[in-house]
Formats: sequence, C-alpha cells, structure tokens
Amino acid sequence: MKRLIAAACCVLALAATAAVQAKTLRWASQGDPQTADPHSQNEGLTNMFSEAVHDRLVMRDNALRIVPGLATSWQQVNPTTWRFTLRRGVRFHDGSPFTADDVVFSFERASHPNSQLRQYAIAVVGKPRRIDDFTVEFVQERPNPIMLEHVAAIYIMSRAWADKHKVATPLDFKNKEETFASRNANGTGAWILASREPGVRTVLRRNPNWWGIAEGRAPGNVTEVVYTQVSSDATRTAALLSGQVDFILDPPPQDLARLENNKDTKVLRGQENRVIFFGFDQFRDELLYANVKGRNPFKDLRVRQAVYHAIDIEAIRTRTMRGAALPTGGITPSILGSHPDAERRLPFDPARARQLLAEAGLPNGFEVTLDCPNNRYVNDEEICIAVAAMLTRVGIATRVTAMPRATYFPKLEKYDTSFYMLGWGGAVTDAQTTLSPVLRSFDRASGQGSFNYGRYSNPKLDALIDAAAVEMNVERRRELIRQALLEHNAQVHHVPLHRQMIPWAMRANVTAVHRADNVLVFEHVRID
Repeated sequence: MKRLIAAACCVLALAATAAVQAKTLRWASQGDPQTADPHSQNEGLTNMFSEAVHDRLVMRDNALRIVPGLATSWQQVNPTTWRFTLRRGVRFHDGSPFTADDVVFSFERASHPNSQLRQYAIAVVGKPRRIDDFTVEFVQERPNPIMLEHVAAIYIMSRAWADKHKVATPLDFKNKEETFASRNANGTGAWILASREPGVRTVLRRNPNWWGIAEGRAPGNVTEVVYTQVSSDATRTAALLSGQVDFILDPPPQDLARLENNKDTKVLRGQENRVIFFGFDQFRDELLYANVKGRNPFKDLRVRQAVYHAIDIEAIRTRTMRGAALPTGGITPSILGSHPDAERRLPFDPARARQLLAEAGLPNGFEVTLDCPNNRYVNDEEICIAVAAMLTRVGIATRVTAMPRATYFPKLEKYDTSFYMLGWGGAVTDAQTTLSPVLRSFDRASGQGSFNYGRYSNPKLDALIDAAAVEMNVERRRELIRQALLEHNAQVHHVPLHRQMIPWAMRANVTAVHRADNVLVFEHVRID
C-alpha cells in the first residue's frame, strides 16, 4: 500500500511539473495564413504554418543549411536520377504510417495547376517513383544543379488522409474554393493543427511523437501556439506592451525605439532574404486601370524607365522605412544570388523621368492605379503611397488601391492589375528560385513564370534562365545568371526597391532564433 501511495504521488508530481513547464506562445502579425492546404499558396506566413505542421524530405537548420528531414540520406545515382532513403517509424498526426507512397503523392499533388509550388515540383525535381516503402527515386529529363533546394520546398501530406477527405488536389484559392484542407491538416511535423478560424486565430499543439525530439531539434518549452491576426499597427504594439501577446512578427518601424526602451519587451533585428519591387502589366494592349486608351504605356521601355527614375529610394529608406531597408538595384532576395553589376540602381532623376515620358509620346503623363497589399510587407501601403506621390510629381498620376493579402494575391493570380507591388524571398539564396518563377515568361506545362504577373515575354531572358537551370558547371552557371539579371534590368521588367530588414519584437522573457527567411520556429522558442 505504501508503495502504491508513493507511486501515485510520483505520478501526480510529474503531472504537476509538466503543467508548470507547459507554455503557450501567443503571437500576432498583421495578416493571416491564407489556407491550411500546404500546396495551394506560396506566401510567407502561410508557408510558416505549413512548415510547422508538415515535414519535407530535406529541411533547414537555423543557418538555413540543408539537413535531413523525412529523408535520412540521398545520393545522385547519375546526372538525372536522385535516390532518397526515408526515415522509418514516422507517423502522421492521425497515427497512420509515413511511407514512400506519401512522398510520390505529395510531389504529384504539388505539381497540380492549382498549386503555387508547382515550379519547385516534378518539372524540376523529376518524376518520383517508389522503389520500396522507404526508398524514392526522382528521374529527371534534365540535370538540376539545385535539386535539394527545390526538394526542400515541398511539404509531405498523407495520401490516405487526402483521399479520405477528398482533397487529392490543392484547393483553387484564387477562385475562393473551400475544401476540408482549408482548415484542417495532417502532417508529420512538430506541430498539430488544433483549430483554425480564418482572420481570427489559429492554434497549434506540440506533437509529442515528432521524430525530431529524439534528435534534439525541439529545444524550446512551448507546447501550444496561439496565433491572432492584429491588422492595426498601434493595436499590435499595445498588445505586446500590455502582455496580451508574447511576440509580434512585424512590429511597426515607428514603434521600435519604444519597444527597445521598455524593460518588459525587446527587439531582435536582422536582414531578411526578401526583395520588394514593382511590376507592370506588359501584356495587354490597353491597361485595365489607366486613362490611356488604345495603348499600354508600360509596354514602352521608356515609360518603365521613367517610373524607376521618379523614385527617391533614399527618401523611402530614411522616412518611410526609418532606416529598416537596404536599397538595391538587384532583383534577387539575397545579395548572394546576385552580381555586383546587377545591383546598380538607375538614379533618382525626376527631370529624366519627364523627358522619357515625353519621348514616349506622353508629355502630359497619364493616370494609373497602383495595387498594393496592406498587411504583407513592412510598411507596404506606406511605401506605395510615398511612391505614388513621387510618380505624380513627374506626370504619372497614381492612385493607390491597398487591400489585405487574402484579397490581394488572388487578384494578382488573375492578372487583374496594371501596376503592382510584390516581394520575393525565403530560405533559398540561389538566383534560380527567382529567375524561373518570377522573371521567366509563363509556361503552363511546368509552372515556370507563374509569378510573372506582368506577363511579359523576353525570349533572350528565357533562354538564359533555362540554360542556368540545367548548367552543372559552377562558373558557367554563374555567368549565365549574371547575364540573365543584366538583361532583366536593362529591360526594366520590374523596378526593385530594397531588401527588407526584419525586426522581431517580444516580451523580455521570450527567447527566439531570428532567421533570414523570417520563419519563427516554434519548437525553438523558450518562455521563462
């Protein structure tokens, strides 16, 4: 009896200790994940939640280096065949076992036209085939010099779960399709999706059976994550200062000094792998949202150059961004993927802008609408308003239409725009993951050019991009990338602004690892 009582007391003590150690991370940002479907959308906050719930074959450490994930090892069997050995004993959140069938299914699903990840899937990694339950091969038509970078972008889903809930294909987000995968998920990752209320809150609970725990990949003490969308800058800051939330991903630049000087809060600063830029409709013969009839001014290189020359980038850096930006003439998220020749900006020169407009047959300028998100990038709407004023001064009377990301990105997917803002970035520093999806002309079969929302076609640029995509010689590939970036810049297909600096703000008792891909890894967060 004494032993039984002692054992019972021990169990109660352990339960009490676990309850004390259990921590809830309450955090906020200005936007909301677009969907729980991991293959439908390719957007930062959405990907962050997908990454928490779904593992990938290869993953990244906090320095963004490739490390084993659901694959424990891999080898290039020949120039166009890769073999991955899968981790054994892994189970999905519903308890079903993970096998090679789920890998094949996930890459096939991610290649569907509804998927914004399709440019990273079968078209570039090759056709997946099951060798046995724990071996998968990818057979390519052409070599891929950044194979692992692409593999790291595809989240692994359960084939059985997808079939059961009739979500074998990604949902069509741009046309507002709702499926079971809109609010539910079943991965193998460190976090289980407990509930999702779009625009309200999303709750994750720690997966006690995650394989990464045994490998020391979950050093934090958070057991529950509660995310709340707080659109207002002032409200987000007030929530952190009052202790209603523990962390905000996007503190307003104007509030950083206040948060740093408060004893109960702190700020982590770092550069993000993300470039912010403007794009133009260079496809239609007449713009949808302009007063010029019978022609499209943005098809004229001189007009695109005029827009570039009209932008006072230093004023944006110092006033709008309060120093939290690195101006660039480059179009790659990281300078590591660029070249010094491609980093040079056209100078701020309003007189030259007016001259170019006159040379283009628009001496009195024209009117146009600039579409912009208001809850995606740091000070996105404020940047658009500032640039609109600069353009108006040289004769391009610019109206700003700002909207939440959930409305904005489907609008761009439908090409329902004449002039737009976009940011591009993530963990990959290689230029190819910008060249192929963003700068190339659209190819329906492969999905390349899916984010070329201006729908321009430049055969010379396409040829350089396609050659770099299969060139295995490092020096030759570097030269092809340099030429591609210079060709893009010469034609001003986009107007780059800056690479983002990303500050994170949190309560003083919170410890987090700031990453260049702007991903908050929940299993590394500690609350003391």
